[in-house]
Amino acid sequence: MKIIECPRDAMQGLTTFIPTAMKVKYINQLLKAGFDTIDAGSFVSPKAIPQLRDTADVLNQLDMSNTTSKLLTIVANTRGAEEASTFASVTYMGFPLSMSETFQQRNTNKSIAEALQTVEEINAICKQSGKTLVTYISMGFGNPYGDPYNAAHVSAFVDKLMTLGVAIVSLADTIGVSTPANIRDLFTTLSARYPNAEIGVHLHATPQTAREKIEAAYNAGCRRFDGAIKGFGGCPMADDALVGNLATESILAFLNEKGVDTGIRPSEFNAALQLADEIFPKH
Repeated sequence: MKIIECPRDAMQGLTTFIPTAMKVKYINQLLKAGFDTIDAGSFVSPKAIPQLRDTADVLNQLDMSNTTSKLLTIVANTRGAEEASTFASVTYMGFPLSMSETFQQRNTNKSIAEALQTVEEINAICKQSGKTLVTYISMGFGNPYGDPYNAAHVSAFVDKLMTLGVAIVSLADTIGVSTPANIRDLFTTLSARYPNAEIGVHLHATPQTAREKIEAAYNAGCRRFDGAIKGFGGCPMADDALVGNLATESILAFLNEKGVDTGIRPSEFNAALQLADEIFPKH
């Protein structure tokens, strides 16, 4: 079971700048909690995501000396990947590949064809620098733009990524339109098609719909979940009412009920919860 905590996603849409020292304090606390991976920042244009313009400074101040967690940073192009590759503390680079032509342009100013070429280039940079690429299939459960979408279309995207040698794929519900039925059907199909691949979910939900989505993914065999404490965050590049991330505590509550060993240390996680209450309401 892999739980990926996403402070990057929680912070990126906030307009009031969170001081670098506060980001460092928060992520250092998360590093103590026992998550598999921390999505800690992004190497993208500061004009696009000004909140994360200090990612390099944050990474340089993190204490990696007593943690089992690995770090992931989002990149949108080869320039960002080359910068991320210089940080020894970064294990994973995440690239957002959209199934929606409209959203791919909105999110990375590329066509899908250009984005697939970028995936190939970033994967090569990852291999050269000892990193691993995580490709997020954004709009993976539907889109509001009228662009083509169906399960076969998703499978075709995953087929292409596997051909390119991508190690990890995460199906992203960018705008919160997933349902238990399409989560179950899509994940069951893909996990059967690629039994040896690591396929996860990055779901967005309201507090009312979170549990049913978590349960559907878990029962379909998903063992990689992205979350953000208290459900903060969402995608600022999507033209919709912002739907938050899956609350990490909801994921953990469900898995604890199932008797799953998540590796999370309750006292350290609770300390992170308290810090989140200090940071997010003020920004």
